[in-house]
Amino acid sequence: MDPLATFVLVGSLVVGSSWAAPRLRLPVPLLQLLLGLLVGLIPPVQSIHLPSDAVLVLFLPALLFWEALMTPLREVRRDLRVILLLSTLLVVATTFGTAGIGVALGWGWLPALILGAALAPTDATAVGALARALPHRNIVQLRTESLINDGTALVIYTIVIGLAGSSAHYSGAEVTWLVVLAYGGGGIVGLLAGFLGTAVLRRLSDPLMHNAALILVPFAAFLAAEQIHASGVIAVVVAGLYLSRTGPRSGTPQSRQQRDGFWILATTTLNGALFVLIGIEAQSALRSVSTQSIPLLLALCVLIWIAILLIRFVFQMFTTWTIRLVDRSPAQRRKRMTHRARVVSTVAGFRGAISLAVALAVPAGMPGRAEIVFVATGVVILTILAQGLLLPAVIRWARFEPDSMVSAEFTRAHRTALLSAIRAMPALAQEIGAPDHVRDRLVNEYRERLERIDGSPGSEHSTRRDLDRDYAALSLALVDRTRDIVIRLRNHGTISDVTLHRLQSRLDRDALHLAPASTERHE
Repeated sequence: MDPLATFVLVGSLVVGSSWAAPRLRLPVPLLQLLLGLLVGLIPPVQSIHLPSDAVLVLFLPALLFWEALMTPLREVRRDLRVILLLSTLLVVATTFGTAGIGVALGWGWLPALILGAALAPTDATAVGALARALPHRNIVQLRTESLINDGTALVIYTIVIGLAGSSAHYSGAEVTWLVVLAYGGGGIVGLLAGFLGTAVLRRLSDPLMHNAALILVPFAAFLAAEQIHASGVIAVVVAGLYLSRTGPRSGTPQSRQQRDGFWILATTTLNGALFVLIGIEAQSALRSVSTQSIPLLLALCVLIWIAILLIRFVFQMFTTWTIRLVDRSPAQRRKRMTHRARVVSTVAGFRGAISLAVALAVPAGMPGRAEIVFVATGVVILTILAQGLLLPAVIRWARFEPDSMVSAEFTRAHRTALLSAIRAMPALAQEIGAPDHVRDRLVNEYRERLERIDGSPGSEHSTRRDLDRDYAALSLALVDRTRDIVIRLRNHGTISDVTLHRLQSRLDRDALHLAPASTERHE
């Protein structure tokens, strides 16, 4: 199938699934995966293959960078100990547990360990797409774990591939050096990329150039880390976390709006294309193995999937008891989660792109490659299909407390900023020479905003918060009516398209400002 036809097919499936999934009440990634499986039955589509280099070089840097850029470091620091245990020791335990099942069913240790390394890490893109209903703290912990554990899995994969390819033996010191190089080297490269990226971004005032430079950061970090045989994944994650701290002070409001719009569109499209291509690749994996071995391989898929869930749950329980035994401080007690939350974390441990990328990266001539790809693809499908459908029910069963932390923090920060602005208004007006009536008008507007967020709910009368939503809804309706009038003026030849575009840009900015409050009114 030629590249253009492939692009149109995959793009159509991504758009179609995004439209249909809410109407079918299915997770979007799950429908994308199923559509990929279905079109994989079409003979021309069977020629489409997902090269591992495309996942590692094109998909992962972009997807992981945006996830890291949006990761709150405060929450990461709070649960850092648990995150590091899950992203290192759990990966090792899952690798050897999975490999043990393969060996018990007749596989050799080397292909079994390669399969284990491929299936050990959770996938950040799958977690982000399928686990959005989780409370804020839980989703941050899962996403951060998924960002880091890829590095551990790739180190294990590198060692096993080295053993399989050259029959070499790694000493304990050599293994330690590979781990240090992967994490330490990747971390240093990521810090340098973040530092240099920040220095460049602060000097670029043009929004287009600013965002063009930002796009280069994850790919440059990945490339530089791979050149010294460090972890490109870790470099991208560290660079994203660094820029998440320095980014708010670089760029302009326009560049930040462009950034968010571009990255949301790009990562949503890439993520959807990845799930579609995984489904198509499953057909290729099915055809690459002998018919007689399929029943055993299907059984292995199910056994490994169950083992991954059990290992994850048992590991979480073991580490929890160990931490509680060692650390009984009040601060640690405040961090504790319920056992039901650990069940949710177990079910939310999806496998995805990185697992398939590692399996596809196995050298073509290596014995057992087809079986590794088949089982890895089968387990990825099982995690997304079974766990994706099961997760909403498990979240309801867990009975999480209502998660109002983010909204409460937003209200507090908004109130603090408004009060500070009101206090600073006289001095700022005097500094820039603004007339008194302009200053008084702005002070009154800011006080009205403060009154609206300070309103407390009542049972019979409209609260100030309700008035804020009504105000936003009415203002948004007026913006829409104004836009209709401007378009009508253009259609009648009264104004040019240039004037229309300038006015529409201003109206769109007003609409974006008003839309969240208006939407909240109708929820």
